[in-house]
Amino acid sequence: MLSIRPLKKEDIPSLKDVIDSNKLFPSVLLDDMLSGYLATPDTQEIWLTGEVNSTPVAVAYCTAERLTDGTFNLLLIAVHKHSHGRGWGSALMEFIEQQLRGARQRLLIVETSGLAAYRQTRAFYEKLGYTREAVIREFYGPGDDKVIFWKRL
Repeated sequence: MLSIRPLKKEDIPSLKDVIDSNKLFPSVLLDDMLSGYLATPDTQEIWLTGEVNSTPVAVAYCTAERLTDGTFNLLLIAVHKHSHGRGWGSALMEFIEQQLRGARQRLLIVETSGLAAYRQTRAFYEKLGYTREAVIREFYGPGDDKVIFWKRL
């Protein structure tokens, strides 16, 4: 069974393995992404570790969107490739949504790539009730669109 808790510094090596197993996001970015969270106890960033038998198998990260009223953006979610299909990504998303609802936040947006390699990722968000709202052509690079989903909390 998946247990979800706030990320701890000692999780980082295992979570890099989780990210690398999917080959969709460069784990080398994780250290920079985590620097504010680890240094600022009262941050609005939400970093979660999903673990099974005390072993990290999933990670999620979202943060408040600047200059908005109650909008958060999910910037990373990954479940170890060997653990796909067990509902753990959905469990992480539900956990995040519950936390945000409890804090009276309004919206959660998700941005992902339009590349074919991300087809399952986009289907995952649609399955969870996220609405595909916009596409920004060539955002990440030539031929790599940004696809934006959202959900009212």
